[in-house]
Amino acid sequence: MAVSSFQCPSIFSTSSISGFQCRSDPDLVGSPVGGSSRRRVNAAAGISASFTGDGGLSSRILRFPPNFVRQLSIKARRNCSNIGVAQIVAAKWSNNLSSGLPSAAAAASAAASSSASAVSSSASAAAAAAPVAAVPPVVIDEEVLVAEEGLVREKLGSVQLTDSKHSFLSSDGSLTVHAGERLGRGIVTDAITTPVVNTSAYFFKKTAELLDFKEKRSVSFEYGRYGNPTTVVLEEKISALEGAESTLVMASGMCASTVMLLALVPAGGHIVTTTDCYRKTRIFMENFLPKMGITVTVIDPADIAGLEAAVNEFKVALFFTESPTNPFLRCVDIELVSEICHKRGTLVCIDGTFATPMNQKALALGADLVVHSATKYIGGHNDVLGGCICGPLELVSEIRNLHHVLGGTLNPNAAYLLIRGMKTMHLRVQQQNSTAFRMAEILEAHPKVSHVYYPGLPSHPEHELAKRQMSGFGGVVSFEIDGDIERTIKFVDALKIPYIAPSFGGCESIVDQPAIMSYWDLTQEERMKYGIKDNLVRFSFGVEDFEDVKADVLQALEAI
Repeated sequence: MAVSSFQCPSIFSTSSISGFQCRSDPDLVGSPVGGSSRRRVNAAAGISASFTGDGGLSSRILRFPPNFVRQLSIKARRNCSNIGVAQIVAAKWSNNLSSGLPSAAAAASAAASSSASAVSSSASAAAAAAPVAAVPPVVIDEEVLVAEEGLVREKLGSVQLTDSKHSFLSSDGSLTVHAGERLGRGIVTDAITTPVVNTSAYFFKKTAELLDFKEKRSVSFEYGRYGNPTTVVLEEKISALEGAESTLVMASGMCASTVMLLALVPAGGHIVTTTDCYRKTRIFMENFLPKMGITVTVIDPADIAGLEAAVNEFKVALFFTESPTNPFLRCVDIELVSEICHKRGTLVCIDGTFATPMNQKALALGADLVVHSATKYIGGHNDVLGGCICGPLELVSEIRNLHHVLGGTLNPNAAYLLIRGMKTMHLRVQQQNSTAFRMAEILEAHPKVSHVYYPGLPSHPEHELAKRQMSGFGGVVSFEIDGDIERTIKFVDALKIPYIAPSFGGCESIVDQPAIMSYWDLTQEERMKYGIKDNLVRFSFGVEDFEDVKADVLQALEAI
């Protein structure tokens, strides 16, 4: 392929690359006094090396055309239906041929002497099969270029790619703002915010490109159901926050839960879950999974003996629970249940929607997977639906394969809203944690409240556990009014700040009576089987000023 539209300083032979564009990069003009040591990566060999900058850097930044970027994708999955987007947005180039751009062979040789012995063989094999092998060796920032995931795993084992990629970010708050975006998102743009890529399909210039894709010599999304650049940014951001190797986003939290269950539990299999959980999840497990011969054992969240008995009696494929649970905010000892389940080959999936990734790291505690309804705290503005599954690439890819068949794809516009929402999540959650904790103490001391459910209170049955495995107790408080359903309705209707609505986790406070909002189709006796009393209130605190919320709740209590 002949070179075209390329006007950067000549730093390599003009063969095989086309369509590049250059622009000035102020970050590369000049160098600090005394020079600085920087990590570099040889793009052709995928091997890192160190050198000391001496001011000989170009003030140009190379920008790759989309097809080239996708071929160097770090998120190329193991098969052509599992494709991500290249993370290389820009490469910083030397302006001097004599500065010593290493050849691929020399770089590989140098790396072999400084890396583990297992690295060299896999790197050589990858270089031989790489679709961009004809590209001359170039030098790229290590933070910008991360090798294709499968190759990295062969070299280094199971690694969290986000750890090195975002090593300069030391807090969850910074990750929510910059992860997946700051160092390249596979979309060529100078925009700070991630663009929305509205497309239902991806084209091939020639049939030869299509054949390369079909025969796995190149990568592409191919079709909108299989991926989208905007969606990939969201997945990268959530992965960084959860410390996950991979994340899959879907159209809703229920979609994420149901596809995960269908993908990982075989026909005729067995699962264990807990009594307190989101009702629609329970309906799916109790009414739909049995049609495939899948049986369910239901235990109390604290019933460790019941869990041990179940995994010993049955070949349990999955233990699936929420922590904290809905609506009584019970907590599961994630570390302990993971240890018990893993001894029997049982996977552990935690729905961490109530906890948020800010308050709890289920994967670090031993869980195999974590599920979130991104509609809630991740989105945080009551304006978008979404769900996600985080965990090791092998498991998430298995779920992704079924997701590509079933659909439930997240719209890229929704992905954009979730990305935007995440950038303030740490601030929102801090405020919601604080308000909920302070209000829980006030409610527990009030004579017109008979019981409060909140893991931050010493009266909560899993308070000590919550202190061990959570950094914050969440923004939802459930409590029972001292009275019947009519008195409880009077309290709810007297509130002025919160909306009477389902859902939780948004900027606006929301209140509901579960007996009416979620269980009204059942009789009072049937509701009591799940512990849902007529006087139960679930209050999701938003980001309003604490004193305003306090005054509103107290005046509503005085009104009954």
